[in-house]
Amino acid sequence: MTVAALNTMALNFDQTSNLICHVGHKRTILAEGHMGIGKSSMLASIGKQLKELKSKDYLLCYCDCTTKDVGDIMIPVIHEIDDSGKFVRFVTNEELGAHTGKPIVIMLDEFGKCNRAVQNALRRLMLERKIGSYTLHPDSIIFATTNLGAENVGDLMEAHKRNAIISIRMTKPTNEEWIINFGVPNNLHPAVLGFAKEYPQIFQSFDDVKDPADNPYIFHPREERLQFITPRSLHACSDVLQEEEYLDRKTLQAGLVGAIGIEGGMKLMSFVAMVGQLPSLDSIKQDPMSAVVPTQSAPIIMTVTKVLGAMDRELIDPWMRYIRRLPREAQAFFGRSALHRDYKQQKIVTQSAEFGEWSRENAQMFTADKT
Repeated sequence: MTVAALNTMALNFDQTSNLICHVGHKRTILAEGHMGIGKSSMLASIGKQLKELKSKDYLLCYCDCTTKDVGDIMIPVIHEIDDSGKFVRFVTNEELGAHTGKPIVIMLDEFGKCNRAVQNALRRLMLERKIGSYTLHPDSIIFATTNLGAENVGDLMEAHKRNAIISIRMTKPTNEEWIINFGVPNNLHPAVLGFAKEYPQIFQSFDDVKDPADNPYIFHPREERLQFITPRSLHACSDVLQEEEYLDRKTLQAGLVGAIGIEGGMKLMSFVAMVGQLPSLDSIKQDPMSAVVPTQSAPIIMTVTKVLGAMDRELIDPWMRYIRRLPREAQAFFGRSALHRDYKQQKIVTQSAEFGEWSRENAQMFTADKT
């Protein structure tokens, strides 16, 4: 199958998680995707989704396969029964959770990078839900993650092992998927979210870029780049910017370049400068109809993300009056973000009468967004 054909079958983060939640107790699913897109964060997301679907908690077990040798998976223990002689029982690693007898979710992270002996040791667990002397609870789920082979970072599996599992290719998130699903819920810095909104190409797949020069921001296997942009490295930039008040400009700039490279770091610095153009939260609370409204799209989105991160009961009503002064795209972006299941302040927003009125006035905005 060609790369183009594989890409048409690729699933996003939510679709991959949903498949694992519903099929993972029967078949092991291997999620293959670009580096830094959040594959390792699927365990927590799946645990939350399972609690919503099945109304019970699963024990979440994370296993970094690259750090394991065969002796780390299971070891022999000698037992003796009366006069019948001795025998060997294999005891598994606590990380795998098989000894608990509870419904568990096991994430075998970086499975493609671990050595062949470890892959062999985990094979029965992945195929039969058994390991050593233990049989997993029938509701238990197993899935694995790995990088794309085309990234040339050591992810390899033999054909017969691939044939025994379900291999899924994950897409990189779009800029808005990442902002709404991850950036806003985790309160990332407004400059990072504004940058992500204005430059959708930083989420482009190298499969779609024949000439590396056409996109200097991302990883490309045809050109060596010391640093590049991934969702993970954008998160690192946010961590740097959260400490901005303690850093001089040169140090701040060096931190951003060190996370995402010279091209991206310099562009992001221009968004840092825009933060001063944003209206203060106090000005919105005190006089939403007179507070400054940015004139450019980037500061407008940055204002929305800043408010989403700082939302409280004192801010929501004046904000809903202020937001009517923003372009419809920005209003729709706020609505989608505020109603996302992972948005921590969602209850504050939805309990607001002002938000209810705004939602009724703009119902067609959400209808159009779904079509």
